[in-house]
Amino acid sequence: MISMKSDREDLVFQVLLLIHIPVACLFTAVLGQADSSSSVVVAGYNVSALAGSRVVLQCVSGRMVWTRDRVRDRQRVVHWDVYRAHLDNPMDRVVDMFSAGDQRIYNSYNLGRVGITPTAFEDGNFSLVIKDVTMNDRGLYSCNLHHLYCHLYETVRVQLNVTKSRKKEQRFWDGQKAVFVVLVGSTVVLPCINRRNVWTDWSEEEEDQQVVHWDRQSPGIRHDRADRLVDLYASGEQRSYGPLFLQRKMNISNQAFSEGDFSLTISDLQPTDEGMYSCHLHHHYCGLHERREFQVRVEPPVIQTTQPARALPSEDKDTTKAESPRVINVILPDQRHHFLLPLGYVLTSFLLLVFIILVIILISRRRKIKEFYPQASMRSSRSHSSSDEFEMDVAEVNMYNEEERRFDYKNNLLKEKVHMNTPPKVIDLDKEMQKFSK
Repeated sequence: MISMKSDREDLVFQVLLLIHIPVACLFTAVLGQADSSSSVVVAGYNVSALAGSRVVLQCVSGRMVWTRDRVRDRQRVVHWDVYRAHLDNPMDRVVDMFSAGDQRIYNSYNLGRVGITPTAFEDGNFSLVIKDVTMNDRGLYSCNLHHLYCHLYETVRVQLNVTKSRKKEQRFWDGQKAVFVVLVGSTVVLPCINRRNVWTDWSEEEEDQQVVHWDRQSPGIRHDRADRLVDLYASGEQRSYGPLFLQRKMNISNQAFSEGDFSLTISDLQPTDEGMYSCHLHHHYCGLHERREFQVRVEPPVIQTTQPARALPSEDKDTTKAESPRVINVILPDQRHHFLLPLGYVLTSFLLLVFIILVIILISRRRKIKEFYPQASMRSSRSHSSSDEFEMDVAEVNMYNEEERRFDYKNNLLKEKVHMNTPPKVIDLDKEMQKFSK
């Protein structure tokens, strides 16, 4: 009963997978229906060369190197990784499986609980099955497909969320990846489907899957009417087309598939060789279909004229003839600081000009101050002169009064002696004056 219940759950999840992830199936169908014979232009070049020269149109691709896988081991691999942002080491490898080997589980806890279908490289179903889902299984899962032989790398991402409520279970597309919300303890299938032949089939005749050919379109000729020049197969077979002389002047190296160099060499280039050359690379097993275009133009050869020998100048040269002007080449040293010299001159001139302007401003301000206050200066000068004159007048008046007093005192003394009829007495005027002054 338990096994039947688990089978029913797996069947239900596969049906839901087909319903909710139609984009992957549609994408695979479109790729399967694509025309593998059509090539895509990946590069275009314009090449000009002189007539009669030798030109090489380079067409190199590492994906076309013939590395035959006889063991058929470790050429195709799928591995599932999980990213958990809440852990210290967020990225973890879950499982991987090679096309010729068993799958490898990296965590012992996932043994018997997590795995990929053993027939993944036969039916193209690389989905990851997780049984008994726990909260620790939450994270962003990525399905990585690597084809080492064809240099193909593809990735599919699925977000897994875990819930304890059955009502919250859902599956939807958020615009970038599929989001699965599943119930704890249930089984979930994270989808990763790619049914392209490069992941599921293997051709025993690998040398027939790789071919390179060169075409040429003359001016005015359409692409579908181009002339085939040469075909080269990985088995070593080479087919050349056109006249014999054309086959001899255009060739590809015999080691093209071992080196990945499919360049076309054209010798003795002529104007009739102009046109559009195309290098077509086809790897049918890997799904590689590329085309590189070269627009070739032929220019006329350069005609070199021989100049006559010049006679040596003689000593009796006519000095009356004007000498031809001579051209002198002057090579300036390449210095990083040579531009600082004119900058220094400009700054010096600017500072000198500013200094002159400041001097002119100060002089003009002083003149304006004298023009606005002329009366104050005159009054101050007049006041000084009048005070000096006043001091001089007072001193003179004092001296005059003192002399007048002395003269009056002498007259009074003489008058008193005369009235007293006394003989005149010799009087020392200086002593009397000193007494009077006291």
